[in-house]
Amino acid sequence: MTIVATRRRVLDRAPAPLDAAPEPVIAIRFSFASLQNGFEGDTKPDRRRLQRCNCGVSVSRSKAEPVGRHRVPSLLSLLRRTSSVTDSLLAPALTDTSGTPRAEYPRPQFDRSHSWQPLNGVWDFARDAEHTSDGPALEEWTESIVVPFAWETEVSGVEALWLDRAWYRRFFEVSRSLDGDRTVLHFGAVHHSCTVWIDGTNVGAHTGGYVPFEFDITDALTPGDAHEVLVRVDSPVDKRSIAHGKQRSVPRDDYDGCSFTPTSGIWQSVWLEGRPATYLAGLDLRATDGLDGIDLRGALSGMGTASATLTVLLDDVEVLTGVGPAELQAGLTLDISSPRLWSPQDPHLYRVTVIVESENGEDRVAGTTGLRRFETLGPELYLNGTRISMRGVLDQGYWPRTGLTAPDDDAFVRDLEIAKQAGFNLVRKHLKMEDPRFHYHADRLGMLVWAEPASTGRYSAEAAAAFADQIEPMVRRDGNHPSIIIWGLYNEEWGLDWALPDDPAKQETVRDAFQQIKRLDPSRPAVDNSGWTHLDTDLVDWHVYDEKPAGWADKVRDLVTDSAPSFPVAIAVDRIVDKKLMVEGDVPSDVPFVNSEFGGGYTSVERGWNLHWQTQELRRHDSIAGYVWTELNDIEHETAGIVDFERHLRDHGGRPPADANAETVTVFDVTPLEPGRDLVAPDGVARLGVAVSHHGSSAVDVHVAVAWGPVFSEAPTGMAENAGTVRVDPFRLSGTVTLEVPLPADASSSRLHVTLSTNGELIGRGSVDVVRD
Repeated sequence: MTIVATRRRVLDRAPAPLDAAPEPVIAIRFSFASLQNGFEGDTKPDRRRLQRCNCGVSVSRSKAEPVGRHRVPSLLSLLRRTSSVTDSLLAPALTDTSGTPRAEYPRPQFDRSHSWQPLNGVWDFARDAEHTSDGPALEEWTESIVVPFAWETEVSGVEALWLDRAWYRRFFEVSRSLDGDRTVLHFGAVHHSCTVWIDGTNVGAHTGGYVPFEFDITDALTPGDAHEVLVRVDSPVDKRSIAHGKQRSVPRDDYDGCSFTPTSGIWQSVWLEGRPATYLAGLDLRATDGLDGIDLRGALSGMGTASATLTVLLDDVEVLTGVGPAELQAGLTLDISSPRLWSPQDPHLYRVTVIVESENGEDRVAGTTGLRRFETLGPELYLNGTRISMRGVLDQGYWPRTGLTAPDDDAFVRDLEIAKQAGFNLVRKHLKMEDPRFHYHADRLGMLVWAEPASTGRYSAEAAAAFADQIEPMVRRDGNHPSIIIWGLYNEEWGLDWALPDDPAKQETVRDAFQQIKRLDPSRPAVDNSGWTHLDTDLVDWHVYDEKPAGWADKVRDLVTDSAPSFPVAIAVDRIVDKKLMVEGDVPSDVPFVNSEFGGGYTSVERGWNLHWQTQELRRHDSIAGYVWTELNDIEHETAGIVDFERHLRDHGGRPPADANAETVTVFDVTPLEPGRDLVAPDGVARLGVAVSHHGSSAVDVHVAVAWGPVFSEAPTGMAENAGTVRVDPFRLSGTVTLEVPLPADASSSRLHVTLSTNGELIGRGSVDVVRD
């Protein structure tokens, strides 16, 4: 590979920085209740003078803000006693990281992993339903919580439901392995708002339950090795005016029936990071228009940025030196003479490292991206210039016992592998800014992603602002990921009171959100309001459900043939209304027409049956550019997954999901009746037609064969017979092959297996259950 680096301005593209991370240290937890008898001093929260313990060690609080009745500086003075007992207790705990939950580096897309320290693990925890302003008293720290799991979850050790305020506390030492003279405290996500103190000093506050944030805590760290972090978290029970996605609210959301247990408190990783006073604050990586290089843009922050110089490495090869801050901000291009494109088939990633050298030291940050272009050309979807279909699955990112937080890093990999094995090429991460580790694994495993922020509940200026506040952080954090090909915004008018067509203010809110994300990232298509009532959108998507394939087929046909379609939507148990696809006018013919939610069936066998038949109905219509099946896994009361909540494969009635989601599939001329009884053949002969839908890159000659097996069987037991050959062009339904196949002798029912092959290779299969009466 030959690499040539050039410098040029990258226009109309906002920076999308990544962040960084630290080297593991876990402080031992003390039960300070046992030390209370040895504690002296006034406990009034507004006291600023010296606090003393009877051990004779004093700590100044001249700069500290009030943090509550627990008197942090005095407790720290107890920790700092130079007794052999204290030292022997602290030393092993501060270096032992075994058993740390979610101990992997949290932000691989802004990699400062040479200088990080995790703070996940057991923290002190205190409930505060009374909303005390000054924090828990010493004797009130009676519980522990495992970070980073929400306080509702089993794994947290707390399992508190509808608690709206709590306090966290942890003692720690700053690892000597951290580089730089500044220490930064990072939170991946805390729901919903929090205030943070370090050694008694208020270092900042944050609002927004899905967005990462950080505080430079250097100046708050008091002398000595042991320090305390104190966090107060407020998580409103009434979530309707805040971004909360599928978390249940009281009073209830309009969509409460498909909501789940709330997620409150710290639910993503907490860590320390060391960096110099002059540091890289953002790193935006995108493929060049010609897919022959990487456009790089970033920003420095801190002291002494004007005199700093930068070096850029591509895959550990130095390609630029002596770069100035203005050049970095204006934009650079790293040309690659023999580019290797990113795709699901070959998810190749390039690693870009930026080294900042200044009078304050050296900062080093790395990020990855792939050379890929995803675009809409008229009504079609293209990846790297090749037409593709979107064969997606809805993933809401919940796990048993850990809620919105993955139990471990492997859980992301397992879910992505389940989706790939089921034949899906895209995951729609629904109403959740997912953990950055998920996107890292999607990049390297080659899974396309539709990403979107959390929804609000009811419309208000406050709720609209809370929703919009997620957009820029989402693009900034996740924009470098080649796997993300679509940005979603609103969903089904949630947070808009089901009244988008009737309210100009709500329409302006949606248009503003769409325009905002397009300004931030014009390289990806975006969806304004997923499901119906579109205003400005790059995809016209729709959500339609039916429990029977016959009713589903009618709805799909109407949507495809009507220029201004509407369809019934149950917005409450007792209220069904018609929703139009467009707020005004006809469906535009020059944008892709996509289903982004569908499914049906009450049992696992019915779900498998509907996946087979409803998906093939979408493939019958060449104008449909893709789909998203609901959903990947069961969640709590919702049993719609291809796997259950524990990620065990459900019984699909002998019809593997991968068959329905293959690149090449059967499309039968059959209106199925019920599972195990698709077609009735009174005279014992199955008469039906089969066409072929092929979403590959070139035409194929498909050999069709048939064989019998038992109803619900996954594979035939009888001999295969040739049924004909048909020429299939890409993205165009083939002609029909007529089948007339007698049932096996003396069989009252049987499954007709139909296989599709080319050049001796099996490329697709389907089945029809046939009964005599």
